Amino acid sequence: MNGDSVVIEHLSKRFGDFVAVSDVNLRVAKGEIFGFLGPNGAGKSTTIRILCGLLAPTEGRAMVAGFDVAVEPEKVRENIGYMSQRFSLYDDLTVEENIDFFSGIYGVEKAKRPARKEYALEMAGLQGQEKTMTRTLSGGWKQRLALGCAILHEPPIVFLDEPTSGVDPIARRAFWDLIYQLSEAGQTVFVTTHYMDEAEYCHRIALLYHGKMIALGTPAELKTAMNKGSMEEVFVASIELEDAA
Repeated sequence: MNGDSVVIEHLSKRFGDFVAVSDVNLRVAKGEIFGFLGPNGAGKSTTIRILCGLLAPTEGRAMVAGFDVAVEPEKVRENIGYMSQRFSLYDDLTVEENIDFFSGIYGVEKAKRPARKEYALEMAGLQGQEKTMTRTLSGGWKQRLALGCAILHEPPIVFLDEPTSGVDPIARRAFWDLIYQLSEAGQTVFVTTHYMDEAEYCHRIALLYHGKMIALGTPAELKTAMNKGSMEEVFVASIELEDAA
């Protein structure tokens, strides 16, 4: 692994005749904030699900935290945190009950649960709101709570699948402050997004289109490469149509 948290080699995923991911190669270092940028249907979520051990690759290999996702998916899931587009929370539970539930799901030791609960509440800014029903929280608060629940077991790698979709810009920026804190603590953060401005927050990004990785580098490198290209402006003459009548 050579210190890499994620290693992807010639990864492909097909569903029948449809190719969702095509020959992707990638290495993500420990503590790196890595972003997948691309439109809906680009293959971002499919790749994330493969890396989380939720889907088996059709071809190629993916190693996460030193484990092969196709051979040891359970080991992979023990070493990652995952936050989906829909926050992964239960609306009919309170804030505290969601934290308790995910502590059990992730196998947090009982002796550590009070401290981890306090950490999640503090990180989410929900101290004093333990009995609040989750369905009454705003999108921004749900987002922070979902992240807190995803890292209760202190995973070395966190996968965030379009976590800021549908959240206002202020809440999105606050959420990225939390991501930076995780990175500074040595956790690898793998995030998918279709927001161009969020790509600026990542250490490196990969551009996906129709399942293929078409560009890879730091935000500055990709912007420089874009500026070297040419732009053409096309003028189309207006055409007056005769009255068909």
